[in-house]
Amino acid sequence: MTAQKPTGAAPRDQAGFGEMRAGHLGVRLAATAAEIDAVQALRFRVFFEEMGATPTPAAAARRRDVDDFDAVADHLLVVDHAIGPGPEGVVGTYRLIQPAAAARVGRFYSADEYDISPLLAFPGRILELGRSCVDAGYRGRATMQLLWRGIAAYVFHHQIDLMFGCASLAGTDPDALAPELSYLYENHLAPPALRLRALPGRYVEMRRCEPAKLDLARARAQLPPLIKGYLRLGGFVGDGAVIDPAFNTTDVAVVVKTDLVTDKYYRHYERQLRDALD
Repeated sequence: MTAQKPTGAAPRDQAGFGEMRAGHLGVRLAATAAEIDAVQALRFRVFFEEMGATPTPAAAARRRDVDDFDAVADHLLVVDHAIGPGPEGVVGTYRLIQPAAAARVGRFYSADEYDISPLLAFPGRILELGRSCVDAGYRGRATMQLLWRGIAAYVFHHQIDLMFGCASLAGTDPDALAPELSYLYENHLAPPALRLRALPGRYVEMRRCEPAKLDLARARAQLPPLIKGYLRLGGFVGDGAVIDPAFNTTDVAVVVKTDLVTDKYYRHYERQLRDALD
């Protein structure tokens, strides 16, 4: 985790695509500082009030989840127009960080947990995904469909070749998560050229069950929907989990080549998302 700062975030330029609608819900990039403030308020409610993360005194006082990366990132929004078209209607978000933005901070967020040097050597455009959350009243297929439509449009517009980030499993006891971690390592470990490894001192062994005794179907079913969605896109995981006590999570590194994102989500997102959320 990076230290949280009680600072605002400047609005970012639009990525070249307008708002996409599905009924009263729409997905687009945040265009104002007020919308980014709404994102930070949503993240605080979900991560700290609902999921048990521990805020810094500054974050608790402001009731906002803020870090160094917010001011340089693009923030994808799902807006409920039945509530309002601006910050008052923000019900879902994803944070998107390109290399030029990360350079302004001096690193990618994932570098606090993983050695990301294999991706820095990747001969294509990369994008870090993170800080995904959805308001409790909107955690259904429609909101996730829109978030993935927005990511796919962003990837298509910016010609991104590879996405990566830290995906979280709830809780900080790796033994309680042994089936899920073992399943991911045994079945979805990234090839060496793309394999991120947890930093020394933070590395938690993922191979916690004997493969022959692992109930694959049950372990996969217990994965968070977001991780299952990445796997449906052919995503890989890195070597080693990382405990994040401040956020009450166990994190795994995820790497996804984007050719399947544009194919499966940009063109056929409805069928693929249905499968990913089963």
